[in-house]
Amino acid sequence: MKIAFTTSDRVHIDSHFGWAKKIDVYDVTSEGYEFLETLYFDGDLKEDGNEDKLLPKIEALHDCTIVYVSAIGGSAAARLIKKRITPVKARSEEDEIEAVLTKLVQTLKGNPPPWLRKALQQRNTVLDELDDVEEEVPV
Repeated sequence: MKIAFTTSDRVHIDSHFGWAKKIDVYDVTSEGYEFLETLYFDGDLKEDGNEDKLLPKIEALHDCTIVYVSAIGGSAAARLIKKRITPVKARSEEDEIEAVLTKLVQTLKGNPPPWLRKALQQRNTVLDELDDVEEEVPV
């Protein structure tokens, strides 16, 4: 599954979702994790009430299961959930991406908590539906 982190230094989960200029994306399995890419965003990201700034981020995260943030507004959280992306607020801006990734790998090896099972199940359901649609398209 793909997991994203809002970050300013690529080490800590220290950026507000709407204000984040960088979002790091990793692939996480029960075997480990791998860095995939950094998504970059620019413009006036600190402007409150500017819902247009959210759309490029939400579209860029379309295939992510979870996005970790230091903070997120209600509107942004609702829009992510509608796209079956689960926003998770870090405990503090000192939380390190690597520590969260390591814990996720351990969790996937064991018995994931209900919220994670639900996020994984929603993502798999969407992917299955997309596979079904692709199979039905005549070539």
